[in-house]
Amino acid sequence: MSSPALGKNALPGDPPGGRRAIAVWGVGVAVYFVAVIFRTSLGVAGLDAADRFHVNASALSTFSILQLLVYAGMQIPVGLLVDRLGTKKVLGIGVVLFTAGQLGFAFSPSYGMALASRALLGCGDAMTFISVLRLGTRWFPARRGPLVAQLAGLVGMAGNLVSTLVLARLLHGIGWTAAFAGSALAGVVVLVLLLLFLKDHPEGHEPEPLPHQGAAYVRRQIATSWREPGTRLGLWVHFTTQFPAMVFLLLWGLPFLVEAQGLSRGTAGGLLTLVVLSNMAVGLVYGQIIARHHGARLPLALGTVGTTAALWAATLAYPAEHAPMWLLVMLCVVLGACGPASMIGFDFARPANPPERQGTASGITNMGGFVASMTTLFAIGVLLDATGDDYTVAFSSVFVLQALGVTQILRLRKRAARRERERLVASRVETVHVPA
Repeated sequence: MSSPALGKNALPGDPPGGRRAIAVWGVGVAVYFVAVIFRTSLGVAGLDAADRFHVNASALSTFSILQLLVYAGMQIPVGLLVDRLGTKKVLGIGVVLFTAGQLGFAFSPSYGMALASRALLGCGDAMTFISVLRLGTRWFPARRGPLVAQLAGLVGMAGNLVSTLVLARLLHGIGWTAAFAGSALAGVVVLVLLLLFLKDHPEGHEPEPLPHQGAAYVRRQIATSWREPGTRLGLWVHFTTQFPAMVFLLLWGLPFLVEAQGLSRGTAGGLLTLVVLSNMAVGLVYGQIIARHHGARLPLALGTVGTTAALWAATLAYPAEHAPMWLLVMLCVVLGACGPASMIGFDFARPANPPERQGTASGITNMGGFVASMTTLFAIGVLLDATGDDYTVAFSSVFVLQALGVTQILRLRKRAARRERERLVASRVETVHVPA
């Protein structure tokens, strides 16, 4: 007999949600918001950084590659830390690290020091998103998971918007050091909020104690998460969908629009802003669709990949010297869908793993897009130097990674769907036998 306490859509042990959940989760999301501002600040300062440190395209791309290398490499360790230590401690460490990295970048006198600062920033940034995802699963009912995750991604993109609109103006108004050092103050503010108000879970919903942590525990967590087809499918969905927009916003979008398409910095900045605004709008739509129609996950992800590839190809292959503005606008609108589509990866990994493995599984999934972004950033920088700044050749590297990702998604989709159905049936059986 089912328990009367269980609602139609509730699961046993579901957190209650409510205003308290929104407030606590909001603090975590504020930390992620600031982390994204710092992460994407180089995207509006790429040309300035090249002049400041006297570096070429390959060296410039190294900033973002190193930052993403650290970020991607930290995902599984961070997932394990979140599962073991909880959200508050990991987020607190992350804030300290990414604030120190942003401040160091402001005062770096050399290319080497600037690289070290971006690596430190990437390390702190790596601790934010998985922690926020974990916070959402601890404070909101499971049925709200897709929408809560999309909203977190939306707020992160708002951080990107701040970089594009605010930090870019500060950079050209008050200068490099003042702009980056001033933005670092936001890290101090969110650290205070975190220490005062953030709590790992609501009362009465404490997680099960984990076994003693050691090498065997770590190997078991990683291996068990990886064996789930849903985790691997989530990784490849994230890999295939996220990186075109990430590469565009993080570093190469502004140089491409200014140098290859002949636009002014102001117009190029407007198109980057359009990517962010599109991301925020599409994120709300995708979250609502997936929350109501779980079967829409894969069609949305693959549809986004296909449309992105088509518009990317049309822009690069346009017969005139510059692509028309309407085509660039369409490209930027579709690139805005890449971020929300990448969040679908977590909607495959989440139901495939129990609560005690959510951090680890999310870390594995989150590696995908950042490994793809890092690879593409490097490829574009090398190809630009090798071809004399031929953006058509350099940006064509995007198609190689998209083809690889789609192949893996198609290979894993049936196994992941079958395993998810088995888990759902088992969950319903357990629910029916909960004592009244």
